[in-house]
Amino acid sequence: MNKLRIVFMGTPEFAVGILDTIYNNNYDIAAVITAPDRPAGRGQKVKFSAVKEYALEKDLKVLQPTNLKDETFLAELKELNANLQVVVAFRMLPEAVWKMPELGTFNLHASLLPQYRGAAPINWAVINGESKTGVTTFFIDEKIDTGAMILKEEVSIGENETAGELHDRLMELGKGAVIKTLTLIEEGKADTTIQQDAADIKTAYKLNKDNCKIDWSKTGRGIHNLVRGLSPYPAAWSYFTDNGKEWNVKIYETAFEPVTPNEEVGTIVSTKKEIKIAVKDGYLNIKSLQFPGKKKMAAHELLNGVQFSDTAKAL
Repeated sequence: MNKLRIVFMGTPEFAVGILDTIYNNNYDIAAVITAPDRPAGRGQKVKFSAVKEYALEKDLKVLQPTNLKDETFLAELKELNANLQVVVAFRMLPEAVWKMPELGTFNLHASLLPQYRGAAPINWAVINGESKTGVTTFFIDEKIDTGAMILKEEVSIGENETAGELHDRLMELGKGAVIKTLTLIEEGKADTTIQQDAADIKTAYKLNKDNCKIDWSKTGRGIHNLVRGLSPYPAAWSYFTDNGKEWNVKIYETAFEPVTPNEEVGTIVSTKKEIKIAVKDGYLNIKSLQFPGKKKMAAHELLNGVQFSDTAKAL
């Protein structure tokens, strides 16, 4: 039986749920490592990571290295005398860090590895219209998300489920997966499976402005999947133009109507209550969106103050 002394590494809200579960199961947490504080928002006020806020609330030791290879940090890490490290939504670790503890370093990844290795697995599973996903725990090695797998837990994806909704379900699933993994390691029963590469492996690329932009020439279902896969953050977006004006519009919720359109692709068709955009195999009914300088709102709310002409287009 291995008595565990854990260093936890993570930054966003997803990691908080896992850390909370480890804490509430009375594991010995030597320290929490998270991203440095950063200025955020219009006022550029210093913002703590979600993990740091939780750690401070629970009076856990916090380390925030800017350089994971720094000798001072490595010495601090060694002095913690932890025998296991748990990583959830952090950054790539140098070998000097992940090899340090006696029992290794394992990561919780929000996909069924080897599928969707990378920065945004939840988003890309939804964007690509997958019907299932899950979480995987694995021992970290020198590459990104390629290490020997310990266990997997699977869940189905709803046809209209957003990335935000799936995120919350996977966090709950991940809690159980991490506790099961800790138990296996404690009992010396953490048998692993080597990941097998294949031609059909999909990558969870980092999200950026370009891959979040809507291409209205795609199928209606494909665009709908992009919107829900980027909702609520960072949100799919498009330019709307009308009467010489142009707006950068974020779109959060749509419904696909598979009928033969009467208009050119990208044409905005609006009534007093609905905004629809013509695509090659139907219409995207825009349920909620955000114009520059305005709050996110339902389409019918926007239409109380904005009306589109017959020549309005989404680009």
